Amino acid sequence: MNGLTFEDIQKANATIKTKEIKGKDYAEVNQRIKAFRMLFPTGSIETEMVFDDGAKCVFKATVKTPTGMLLGTGMAFEKADSSFINKTSYIENCETSAVGRALVMCGIGIDTSIASKEEVENAINNQTFTKDEIEKTAKQKAEFLKYINENGYTTEQIDAICKHYGVDALQELKPEHIADYMKALKAKKGGK
Repeated sequence: MNGLTFEDIQKANATIKTKEIKGKDYAEVNQRIKAFRMLFPTGSIETEMVFDDGAKCVFKATVKTPTGMLLGTGMAFEKADSSFINKTSYIENCETSAVGRALVMCGIGIDTSIASKEEVENAINNQTFTKDEIEKTAKQKAEFLKYINENGYTTEQIDAICKHYGVDALQELKPEHIADYMKALKAKKGGK
């Protein structure tokens, strides 16, 4: 790799910050890009939309040295209806995933996992749930919304909750968000 050693890659990988998801660390794609730029400030990351029919897309990413030597490629697939974010950004998410996979094929960010944080979150969002899980979640959300209404939350307070969990409306909160919020509220009230 143009005089690059495995030790150079290890040093770049040591700078990558990770995020924990379900007890395992995953590198974010932006961290992999930063490590790549440490190694190849003028290298290239090229992306190509291979397919898009308005409902799903496929991207290919290619990583090259400054002299044009191929280092790695990666592919990704996204569906527009797979998550709330994908409704407006499935193309961007697909491109990001392809870049992350191409970089990991170069050995960048591979210390934790081949999958990036973004890919794992997307996979979790796309999981199918049993009827019991769906009913439990619906009940939990209904109880939470009832609590919000009965306690006179202002629009600003509701907006702050949504912003904290990265959603646009309370109905989009995931069960773990609701559980986290109620736990924090209970702790704030002194465990009552």
